[in-house]
Amino acid sequence: MSPRLDPPTPVRADPGMPPPSATTIDALADFVTRHPRLFVLTGAGVSTGSGIPDYRDNGGAWKRRPPVQFQEFVDLAATRRRYWARSLVGWRAFAAASPNLAHLALTRLERTGRIIQLVTQNVDRLHQRAGSNRVIDLHGRLDRITCLDCGTPGERSILQARLEAANTAFAGRAATMAPDGDADLENDDLAGFTVPDCPACGGLLKPDVVFFGENVPPKRVENARDALAASDAMLVVGSSLMVFSGFRFARLAAEIGLPVAAINLGRTRADDLLSLKVDTECGAALDRLARRLDGAG
Repeated sequence: MSPRLDPPTPVRADPGMPPPSATTIDALADFVTRHPRLFVLTGAGVSTGSGIPDYRDNGGAWKRRPPVQFQEFVDLAATRRRYWARSLVGWRAFAAASPNLAHLALTRLERTGRIIQLVTQNVDRLHQRAGSNRVIDLHGRLDRITCLDCGTPGERSILQARLEAANTAFAGRAATMAPDGDADLENDDLAGFTVPDCPACGGLLKPDVVFFGENVPPKRVENARDALAASDAMLVVGSSLMVFSGFRFARLAAEIGLPVAAINLGRTRADDLLSLKVDTECGAALDRLARRLDGAG
């Protein structure tokens, strides 16, 4: 019996927000037309339309408890129990999420040659599922795991079966979905939760993602920097850029003289670097932008 967490509900746009105006779409279309080789950086705001919550509000502040720190995960068994218990309950809904208008529009822009590189801070692989090919998963992939001791890789779906078999008391838990495959289990007693070890060496298993306190693998950063240097402009979509790993590219773009535009609800850390800021829901804006550029609206 699987944990009782319904698949996320896709949301086309914020129901309280008016659709992007024709003037807004004109400005975006002009930016893309004048800069035909785009370096695109995406964040959590791209996936909220797929029902995956984000961490920050429109001012860039935390909405909820910050994500787990790497060193705490490594050092404390209680932290690992909390992480994997939340992940056990949240995984199925996270894995069931589908690409939304934002992902699909970015795929269309790539296929028409307008995106030379898409770098995502998300770990959900929804860009790839939408059909995008030129993607760097800056913070890794939640659908994979790795052993911190021997380095053996694994599939998160296989670990899910092991987690459920070892923790049958959690099979019927109902919970609210949280970001990055989590579920809210703050008040649960997790002392008896069993965390499976690496089947190859008995070591510590970790999702194959960059935790807070970890560094992004240098090769990923190098590849992204090279793509940025080969582009005409940078487009930020659905990210406040509060995390340095993403902000660094906006700062680098400004340093080498590339214009930077952003589609994001609320402020970003790079607001003073932007040549164009569109403060709206990114799915509707990107969909209308792609249609405009395709000559369909």
